[in-house]
Amino acid sequence: MVVDYVTRMGDGRRVRLTKEQIMSDIVAGMSDGVDAACVPELSQDELDHICEVVCDQSKITSIEAGKEVVLSKDAGAIKFNQDNGGSGNAMPCMGRLEGILVYERAFGFDSMELAWMDYSVKPVKSIINCETANYEQMALMTTIPLIMGAMPNLGLYYAPDGPHPNPTDLMREFKIEESMASSEAAAEQLIKDIHYTCQEIEKVGCEGYNFDTVASAGDAEFYATLKGIEDYRKMNPNAYIECGMSAENVLGIHGQMEYDGKILGGMYPHEQVKVVEKAGANIFGAVVNTNTSKSFAWNVARSAVITKECVKTAKIPVHANMGMGVGGIPMCELPPVDITGRAAKILIDIANIDGI
Repeated sequence: MVVDYVTRMGDGRRVRLTKEQIMSDIVAGMSDGVDAACVPELSQDELDHICEVVCDQSKITSIEAGKEVVLSKDAGAIKFNQDNGGSGNAMPCMGRLEGILVYERAFGFDSMELAWMDYSVKPVKSIINCETANYEQMALMTTIPLIMGAMPNLGLYYAPDGPHPNPTDLMREFKIEESMASSEAAAEQLIKDIHYTCQEIEKVGCEGYNFDTVASAGDAEFYATLKGIEDYRKMNPNAYIECGMSAENVLGIHGQMEYDGKILGGMYPHEQVKVVEKAGANIFGAVVNTNTSKSFAWNVARSAVITKECVKTAKIPVHANMGMGVGGIPMCELPPVDITGRAAKILIDIANIDGI
C-alpha cells in the first residue's frame, strides 16, 4: 500500500507526497545546490536522514537534547510594535522595550537587537541620538547581549531616494563606467555612515552591531559592509558583530568590486564567510533562498548541502538565516511551525550550524 505523507511546498501550501517522491525531491534539491554553489554532495546516510525528518508526521519536530543552538534575531522587536496585521501575530502594539523583554524572557532568545522601524543605516543615522538614549535605558533592563542592528541598504543612496544615479538605470543606457562609478561613490558614503553610527553607539557602551540583509543591492553594498565591519572592529576589538546576508549569491552589479583580493560578485556562502571573517565579524548569517514552486524536501536539501560547506569552511560561528523564504522555510508571511522545526533539525543535524 502506498502511503502519502503530509508536507508543504515552498510557498507554504500543504501537499501529500509518497516517500519515493519526497526522496526524489531531496536528491534533486541537493543536486541543484551542488551545481549552483560548486560544493560536495551529501552522503546517502545524510539524504536518508533528511527523508526521515520530512516524513515524520509529528506536528512538532525537534532536535535531541544537547544539540540546542544559539538563537539570534534580526529586526529586533519590530514584529511586536509595527505592522502587526502583516506579521500575523494579531496582538495590540507594544513598545520596543516590552517586545525585547518578550523575546528574552518568553521566547528564550540568546541575543537581541534594538532596531529602528525604518531598518536601514541611512535613516538610523538621522535619529542616532534618540537611539543611543533608548539603547542606554533598554540595556539596563535586559540580561542577554543587546546590540544595534540595521540593513546597509545601499539602494537608499541611489536616485530617487539618494544623491547618486541608479547603476541599473545607467547600465540600461550602456553607461557601464558611469554605473560602476556611481556604485563606488555610494559605497563610500555608506562606509562613512556606518562609521558614524557605530561611533555614536560606542559612546553608550553598545555591545555590538548586526549588519542585516547584506548585499541586497549587490557587490558594492557587500564591499561597503565589509569595510564598515573592519572599521568597527578597529574601533572596538570586543564588539559582537554579526553579518547576515540577503541572498545565497552576491549580485555582481558592479562586477569588479574586490575585498582582500577577491571578486565579491558571484560569491556563495562558503566564499562569503571567508571575507566576512577577514573583515572581523564574530558571526556569519548564511542564506539559501527558497524556491516557491518546489517542495519543502527539495528546498531543505538544497539549503543543507550549501550551508554544510559554509560551516565546514568557516572559522566563526554560522547562524543559518531561517525566516520566511530562506533556509528551506516556505516563502509565506507566517512560516508554519511544522516546517520550521523540521528545517531547523535538518540544518543542525546535517549542516552542523552553530545557530539560527
